Amino acid sequence: MTPQVVTKLRSDARDNRERILAVARAAFAAEGLEVPIREIARRAEVGVATVYRHFQTKEALLAEAFAEQMASCSAVVEEGLAAGDPWSGFRLVIERLMEMHALDRGFARAFTSQPSPAAGLAEDRDRTLRLLLELVRRAKEAGSLRGDFVLEDISLALMANEGIRVEPPEMRVAASRRFAALMIQSFQAEPVPAPLPPAVRLPLSRG
Repeated sequence: MTPQVVTKLRSDARDNRERILAVARAAFAAEGLEVPIREIARRAEVGVATVYRHFQTKEALLAEAFAEQMASCSAVVEEGLAAGDPWSGFRLVIERLMEMHALDRGFARAFTSQPSPAAGLAEDRDRTLRLLLELVRRAKEAGSLRGDFVLEDISLALMANEGIRVEPPEMRVAASRRFAALMIQSFQAEPVPAPLPPAVRLPLSRG
């Protein structure tokens, strides 16, 4: 086999891997984690065996597909911890996480699922949750976050946020921002009424 042929084979394999990842990210974001490997392969225009050659299990594909989002989640929580005011940092984290999750159904489900659908995700998620727990502790000590708040309340909020099913994505984000504002006010130790972001017309809306 000539060096040129080897180089082409390696290039083809790299292109296939990148195409599989791109298709998987789009499919999981729009449709959730249930999209089968066979469908990923069809949309990527490769064989199922090719998918498994690059990703031995669906867990491995999920971990790679969501690596960037998980890193972004960690960065958001770290930014919240770095804020001078714990309550401002907490608010920022809730707003950003809800917006990110509203745009990616699959990642939203992967982040809140127990057990995690991918071992690689679980480790990074647990680190992010430990950071988030520290931010919760600081906000409580500052007297801003209600004393009976627990980390699972964020999970509940994220699960409810995942249920936003409006299109296009811009409307999903707008609805998520309003929901986040409602949740933040309910989490506050002494809620201060503040104007909510604009409402979004949802399926149950009238008029």
